[in-house]
Amino acid sequence: MKTALILGAGLVVKPIVEYLEAHDVHVIVASRTLEKMQKKFEDLPKTQIEQFDIQKNPEKLDQLIPQADVVISLLPYKWHLEVAKHCLKHKKHLVTTSYVKEEMKALHQKAEENGLIFLNEVGLDPGIDHMEAMRIIHDIRAKNGKILSFTSYAGGLPAPEANTNPFFYKLSWSPRGFILAGTNRARYLKDGKIVEVEGKDLFKHCIRREIDDLGTFEVYPNRDSLPYIDLYGIKEVKTMIRGTIRNIGHCKLWRCIGELGLLSLEEMTGLSQLTFAEFVARLIHAPDASNIKQKVAQYLNLPVSDEVIDKLDWLGLFDEQRHVPVDQSAPLDVLTILVEEKLQYSPGERDMIILEHEFIADYSEHTERIRSYLINYGIPNGDSAMARTVSLPAAIATRLIMEGKITEVGVQIPTKPDIYLPILEELKKMGIEFKTKVESLPKAS
Repeated sequence: MKTALILGAGLVVKPIVEYLEAHDVHVIVASRTLEKMQKKFEDLPKTQIEQFDIQKNPEKLDQLIPQADVVISLLPYKWHLEVAKHCLKHKKHLVTTSYVKEEMKALHQKAEENGLIFLNEVGLDPGIDHMEAMRIIHDIRAKNGKILSFTSYAGGLPAPEANTNPFFYKLSWSPRGFILAGTNRARYLKDGKIVEVEGKDLFKHCIRREIDDLGTFEVYPNRDSLPYIDLYGIKEVKTMIRGTIRNIGHCKLWRCIGELGLLSLEEMTGLSQLTFAEFVARLIHAPDASNIKQKVAQYLNLPVSDEVIDKLDWLGLFDEQRHVPVDQSAPLDVLTILVEEKLQYSPGERDMIILEHEFIADYSEHTERIRSYLINYGIPNGDSAMARTVSLPAAIATRLIMEGKITEVGVQIPTKPDIYLPILEELKKMGIEFKTKVESLPKAS
């Protein structure tokens, strides 16, 4: 029996364990908190759990990794390099769902020389987005087509019936990670021109997008889109944009949150002496917290009746009784406390994943628009769509590596047909499937 070692037991781990055990793989899960793992895997008695804190006891990797055929790292990305070095030492394959950093790329030759694959970016975004993009790109290339435009939008949101709070968002991943993503710089190509976006201006670059069967959403740019031109081999492209999908009103709300200074990572002290209203007053340099709604509205140049003010009030930022529960912290981390409390799913509610690719492809005699989109829902009282779409590609890849059906070596991402085609086919069997629509356009000049 093959063995998989999973490092980390966060929100997306359970579908990996269930999938691998269903395919006769012995699974070891190693994470910090034993009690949480015991509760999480109480209905999976075959799962072996090990207490492990990489920050305090990295040397335990030398005990854990030799037991496995494939290591799956679900740890924060900063630890992947440490894990990868130990995988090299013990000659074990590695799978992650995280973006490849330069330090990981530098291990390519050593992994290759040892006949190992370090397969990264095999989750949802990055992951499934790569796979479906490359499937379409390779199809266009096979027909001698050129790609003039590629836009790719993705987002995890509440299912329509669960979209019940004023933020029109609920957490299916790390609350701090969700907020930090709103501070990223971005860069994209639009009609042949590079557009640079500072983190503070991210939510000013917002467009509306109609998604079939679901309605209208907002989209803002997601990090740096330009490397994907080379990564996908589409150097002729004139527009290349990767974006994040959110519900209407998201961009205005989070732009205002940023303007209030709530996304700052600069430490503040003496916070436990302040109510949340006083904390906000300090951020906007108001003398006190009296009439805080009016002061914030004036600071944001909004009427006090604006929905943004109501949403900030609902979150708890204007609370005149509750004190900030930490004494020293960055404003972003104070905001995270409230977000984590208020933006939770209720029992039985479903989340929803949307991933849409749109290509404009030009052929010798015609031009066409190709739209491929994935809409997937969580299971009530079961796994979320986010957990399934992030973790199942990694689980499938792990099985395929164990069975010798993925034979690539070195540091890889799923952009090659022998990696992405069997993963997409397996996902389709599990109800994670793209729909494609092709529309003829006037011939590009």
